[in-house]
Amino acid sequence: MACRLPRTWKVIFVLAGLSTFVFSEEPEKVSVCQLTADPASFNHKLIQVTSFLSHGFEDFTLLDPSCVAGPDIWLEYGGKAASGTVYCCGGTGARSRPKEIKVENISIPLIEDDNFRKLDGLLQAPGHYAIAHATFLGRFFSGREISYPKGKHWGGYGHMGCCSLLVIQQVLAVDPHDRNDLDYESYVDQPDVDKLNCGGYRDLTGVLPYQDMLAAQTNAEGGKEFWAFDDPRRVAIEGLAKLLKVDGTTIAVKELRKSQGKIIFEWHPKGKKRYMVIITRPYWLSFYSHSQGKVAWVLAAAYEECTS
Repeated sequence: MACRLPRTWKVIFVLAGLSTFVFSEEPEKVSVCQLTADPASFNHKLIQVTSFLSHGFEDFTLLDPSCVAGPDIWLEYGGKAASGTVYCCGGTGARSRPKEIKVENISIPLIEDDNFRKLDGLLQAPGHYAIAHATFLGRFFSGREISYPKGKHWGGYGHMGCCSLLVIQQVLAVDPHDRNDLDYESYVDQPDVDKLNCGGYRDLTGVLPYQDMLAAQTNAEGGKEFWAFDDPRRVAIEGLAKLLKVDGTTIAVKELRKSQGKIIFEWHPKGKKRYMVIITRPYWLSFYSHSQGKVAWVLAAAYEECTS
């Protein structure tokens, strides 16, 4: 959705006759990729960004699958509202605070209008992790630059000081969750270790292989893997065969669980290790579809039972 603001932005908001907020600063439009590529250049700026937001246990972050790996950006609400995120160290799960939030001696208000309530409702939806897509204004804090043996990272905010910080000040537009074929969770299931013989597993794909999922959508649209639109079982078999470097005809998966936009398969060869494969039609992938909104089934995660 497109939202236009006048070149000089000065708007007065009165909420319930109690508070008046005056903003006289023009926001800078930026992408998530720009923020993660050079956090310091946007420090303390009021910015406008359109992005996916992911919310759950130890997670309230921006998400842009098209970006290369970069610093994470933690989110929080301005004003007296709180996201309810539980994390270490400081996230208590509270949904409000007694005073307006202040970060680095800067107070950040919040416009609690219908757009904000709509976004908050999507992010607080039942489930492990929720995803939403919105355009909003916020105050950005790069945090501090931290040196590691393998490079540098910006952080200091969020879970374990993982991230830079963006405090949401006003929500301009929110995209709806109005399709029954898509997965509206931002992360995938993991094996129940209590049911594994060895009590553990090995992750074969890593944390959400976004680039592989984007490539799978492109291959399906181009006709190379057209079956990915309608055959999740084949997606599971061929994906696992590729990861294990085996012939796919030797793999016979069975369906364990199914929910909206997600199917979990298992392969347990007799006398050998068990495998779990998660196939999904992710909500975020619909924004990259060029086939009248069609979203391919893609491999989101695969796990191998450990042997000892």
